[in-house]
Amino acid sequence: MKRLAAALAIGMATQAGAGGLDLTGQPTTFLFQRGTVAELGFGRIQPSITGNDTAAFGSGASGNIASDITLPFLSFKTDLTERLSFGISYETPFGADVAYAPTSLAFGGTRASAETASVTALLRYRLSDRVSVHGGLRWQRASAEFLLTGAVYGPIAGYGATMSGDDALGYVAGVTYEIPEYFIRATLTYSSAISHSFPTVESQGPVILSTAPTEAETPQSLNFEFTAGVAPKTFVFGGARWVDWSELRFDPAFLVAFAGEGLVDFNDTITYSLGVGRQLNDRWTLLASLLYEPGTDPLTTPLAPTDGFWGVSLGAVYAMDNTEIHANVTATFLGDATPEVGTPDMVVGSFTDNSSLGFGLKLVHRF
Repeated sequence: MKRLAAALAIGMATQAGAGGLDLTGQPTTFLFQRGTVAELGFGRIQPSITGNDTAAFGSGASGNIASDITLPFLSFKTDLTERLSFGISYETPFGADVAYAPTSLAFGGTRASAETASVTALLRYRLSDRVSVHGGLRWQRASAEFLLTGAVYGPIAGYGATMSGDDALGYVAGVTYEIPEYFIRATLTYSSAISHSFPTVESQGPVILSTAPTEAETPQSLNFEFTAGVAPKTFVFGGARWVDWSELRFDPAFLVAFAGEGLVDFNDTITYSLGVGRQLNDRWTLLASLLYEPGTDPLTTPLAPTDGFWGVSLGAVYAMDNTEIHANVTATFLGDATPEVGTPDMVVGSFTDNSSLGFGLKLVHRF
């Protein structure tokens, strides 16, 4: 039963999201393992996102606009007392790397990239055998770069914005209810928005347009996660994640003054997951889950032309003494979208039948 308890603790953490800019789901499951535990993980997301310009722009192909993304993960957790635990993790929670091929008349040469890295330090305090609270601080470094080229941008074509790395702090707070004898645990975790002030250079070719800083914040989010034993050596797990994407804005000073709008505009999302795990023997545990994010609006920014997704994830845990190997693969099918620009909205492309493949590998050692 100890092996089953370990799989219950880790099941959600092995599910990697692939939709939009949300790369990891900001899991806190490492904090709920027993004893002293270290994790070293590696993930890879390989998206295929292709589309075409509208007929008004010649119906040119975009090429695969999304590059592969690598996701490192590190965590360490230990019990300080019978009631108090400490955990720390490193991850890259948000990011994107987009580039349009020259075959697109509307957007050819347009590029955008965003990177984040965060370190989260958490404490968990058990109020009773069933109720605990957790919280802490999250340090985050973020940067972004944009280049807008193509016929659709008119006089602003060739505009670029480089937002250099900025460090900032946020916080995490949550509560957990569990019934250990039935392997039941439900956790609600809030992650605050993190505000950044990016040193920014706006340019058009060799001409510097502005060096005013850009204020932006990565979104606040709310995670609900649960696990429950339903039969001997069998458990279910799942959850929901809300992300306040509508608050993510990149509004450089010159671009807003000239064009009246910023670089991106997103809608809030809720992502659902539901899975089942089965311990086959003392060595092997298998996991399978479904992922779903409803579409919010098929009219999207050209820098993220998908709308919702559904996916399937398969995973396995192999245990040997105090060390475990976790592996999973996730196939995600991305919702169709029509990128638009301007006010009122002008549809300039169509992206359909796109997908993403994700792989994860993690080593867990118990001291």
